[in-house]
Amino acid sequence: MPSRTGSNRAAYAVLADELRAGIVRGDYAGERRLPTETSLAVEHGLSRQTVRRAYLELVSEGLVNRVPGRGTFVADRPPTYRRQFASVEDLMGLAIDTTVEIVRPLSRGVSIETAARLALDSDVVHSLAYIRSHQGVPFGWTTVSLPPSVATLLSDVPEVSTVGASHSLTVIGLLEQRLTHPIAEAEQTISAVRADGRLVDLLGCNPDDPILRIDRLFISATGDPVELSVGYFLPDQYTYRTTLRR
Repeated sequence: MPSRTGSNRAAYAVLADELRAGIVRGDYAGERRLPTETSLAVEHGLSRQTVRRAYLELVSEGLVNRVPGRGTFVADRPPTYRRQFASVEDLMGLAIDTTVEIVRPLSRGVSIETAARLALDSDVVHSLAYIRSHQGVPFGWTTVSLPPSVATLLSDVPEVSTVGASHSLTVIGLLEQRLTHPIAEAEQTISAVRADGRLVDLLGCNPDDPILRIDRLFISATGDPVELSVGYFLPDQYTYRTTLRR
């Protein structure tokens, strides 16, 4: 049965993640038909209503098509990348079905603004930058900045220190394995900006195209900022979705 994470995600969302990952891996090649609601319900110990809700999530994302009387099939067209983010664990889940290519490896620099956002006593920060892709299609450019003490934890990790390194890891996932105190929360700001020359070259968009900018400041359980992530995403390739609860 799909397990819930520390964020108490609903069973349908966990199942949708598993099916989504299976589609990306090519588990349903050939006829491209996914298991029936009944077989999934039995396999995972869930109700058919829960399984149906999971499938409806994938339909809304353009990942699958439901054909009455025949079943559920993988969609022919590559879908827009769409994930639901409601926790830090969900952000780590980007490693499931996306890849990054390091364009600027982790290195030391000076930035008054970034240092201030990380609540540092000096202006020295360490940063890296990468392109994130889904099914070979680039959809985001992200710069990650770290306090010097945190950057030291990744100094021997080739995935962040080598130009051209390609992998499916996330920086917060790498840090989570090394931090004394785990990441507890993330402060997030979403805004719309216009593509400049740098983004045009990196993402293949047009000058002044609207771009989604997402800033995330990750904070440890002791209240210390440990990472600042500033990402730019193509709106026609990336849809951000969240759930608001009372």
